Amino acid sequence: MVTPAKKKSAAAAPLDARKRDADRSQKAILVAARREFARHGLGGARIERIADEAEVHKRLVYYYFKDKDGLFSAVLESVYAEIRDAQLYLHLQDMPPLAALRRLVEFTWDYYIAHPEFITFLNSENLHRAKHLAASPRIRELNSPLVRTLEDIVSRGQEQGQFRSGIDPMQLYFTIAGCAYFYLSNIHTLSVGFDRELSSPKLLMQRVNHIVEVVVAYVLR
Repeated sequence: MVTPAKKKSAAAAPLDARKRDADRSQKAILVAARREFARHGLGGARIERIADEAEVHKRLVYYYFKDKDGLFSAVLESVYAEIRDAQLYLHLQDMPPLAALRRLVEFTWDYYIAHPEFITFLNSENLHRAKHLAASPRIRELNSPLVRTLEDIVSRGQEQGQFRSGIDPMQLYFTIAGCAYFYLSNIHTLSVGFDRELSSPKLLMQRVNHIVEVVVAYVLR
């Protein structure tokens, strides 16, 4: 005789298996979509290629993400979540304020170099006037911890008499990210224009050192 408990257990097993399959499929689609959008941008990306690389039927892509814009939004959220998670692991709140600020600058630079697709996604989203980010309720939540971290760094630096007054943490972050973003997003045209191979290890190191010096000079009393 099959007891109700056994019936429930037997029914739960297929449900769990289907959920695992769904999770795997969605993850595979997101990984493939990330590569596709990085190569071709939103306009040039094709759902068929994403489905082929993820080894799923393209109907599943539409089922989980509705359309290409929905998929691009999901990829953007995952990309933002990754960089914010990585920033949290720096434990900047445990460092002296000046060391924490230097580390954040170096991390931002290193992350952009290690993840060039992040810059590609930013460029693509700006071309579309950030309509995908604007529709995402998670983006502001993902940015909030970074702003609070910078507020903490600045506040501690001021309390210890190292940092000057009147520093806007948001503007400070724009400077940190912008100094790295401009150089790396325009590295090919700048290399041609200045007849220098700006992607060489030596010049990359010079650039990040320059950014650190600029940011430090700005905050110090």
